[in-house]
Order: sequence, then structure tokens, then C-alpha cells
Amino acid sequence: MVQGVGFRYFTQDAAEELRITGYVRNLRDGRVEVFAMGTPHQHAQLRTLLERGPRFSSVSEVQEEDSVPDSEFANGFLIAPSA
Repeated sequence: MVQGVGFRYFTQDAAEELRITGYVRNLRDGRVEVFAMGTPHQHAQLRTLLERGPRFSSVSEVQEEDSVPDSEFANGFLIAPSA
């Protein structure tokens, strides 16, 4: 659950620094969804950053599941509209 701590912008900055492509978006129930395409090492680094989160955030859990790469998100990392 994320509200008012800049989590999407934090995630976008982290992903761009790690050269990960994909997106981040808020979900209606207050959670944040991240779709990230990168190497296993890049994913591990991103997960570590997401578990910490931005300043003033409190992250209680990061869930991870495999997904199929999507060429639509192969050219960068964006903040997508809420779902």
C-alpha cells in the first residue's frame, strides 16, 4: 500500500539507473505494480531498492512473479496510468 511518498517516481529512477525497462503503476487497492524487464542481477538490485523504498516510506512486502517479456515496454521505463 503506497500513498503520497513518491514510490512510482522512486521506482522509475531506480529502474532507469539500473537500465531496466517496463513500467510502474498504482493499483486501485493502494498497492503498486512494477513490470520490470532485465537480467536476474538487475532484478535483484531493483528488488533490494523496492524493499527499502523512498524516504518516509514503509514497505512491508515485495511479491515477485515471473512474466513474459513485452516488447511494448522494451524502450524505457514509464509511469503508467493507474489500474
